[in-house]
Amino acid sequence: MSEKLEFKKVREFGEIINDLFLFIKQNFKALLKVFVYFCGIFILGSMISGIYQQIEMQKSLKTADDFASMMGKIFNLNYLLVLIFNMVSYTAMNVSILSFIAVYVKKGNETPELEEVWAYFKFYFFRVLGSGILISIFVGLCFVCLLIPGIYVMPAMMLFLPVMIYENAGFSYSFDRAFKLLKGQWWVTFGTILLIYFIATACQSLASLPALILTFFSAFTEGAKGLSNTVIIISTTVQYLCQVFIIIPLVGISFCYFNLAERLDSTGLMDRIEQMGSSKDAFNTPEEY
Repeated sequence: MSEKLEFKKVREFGEIINDLFLFIKQNFKALLKVFVYFCGIFILGSMISGIYQQIEMQKSLKTADDFASMMGKIFNLNYLLVLIFNMVSYTAMNVSILSFIAVYVKKGNETPELEEVWAYFKFYFFRVLGSGILISIFVGLCFVCLLIPGIYVMPAMMLFLPVMIYENAGFSYSFDRAFKLLKGQWWVTFGTILLIYFIATACQSLASLPALILTFFSAFTEGAKGLSNTVIIISTTVQYLCQVFIIIPLVGISFCYFNLAERLDSTGLMDRIEQMGSSKDAFNTPEEY
């Protein structure tokens, strides 16, 4: 059996990518179980409302008399329902996976049980939901004002939720701490996160490729008739099922957080110093400071 990964250590760019996939490989079943149990009902709600919205939108495109009428039929109550379900499901995905890692670290690199993750999940869910709305508004304003400020704050905002959950912190502390962690490490962190999201997007695109081909083929053959309801249901279902790949960036950003926190605070090193004499494995984690 391969050695369990230690999160609290300094890692270089390549090590973060390698350990990301090693961790997912070692804990794949447990991660998937947590994802399904805590996010499944929200993803199902998003899927059903999304399918209904797509079908209604296609009908609106065919029957609307003018542009204003078409917009009124598209941006309706059901559209608001889709937004709410998507927001809640995205929050559930973040909280469930980050809670899994928090318990994993707390247990000394042991895979957590479902009940242990649930205790974290219910504690942080609404805190993360409210904070996520504020952070989304902040990032949106940064991009609206100027593109460069939006890009600059993105890595820090990616670290915001890991700080909140791993350090049990409030909004203000998490916001400030995220920027402090990036001091002197912005470029390498930005590059790492960008690559991780590129990998996750590539995996998601590859998994949804059959549905995408079906959609293009149906659009080409049906022409003005539009997509059939069957194609809409299949493509939307696959799209939402592929959200499971969000596990990749969440685990990767967690490795980035612990790498930055270790460079700044050396908490992992201090923990191993305290364990000297009590465990011969205390310094089995090679790293440089």
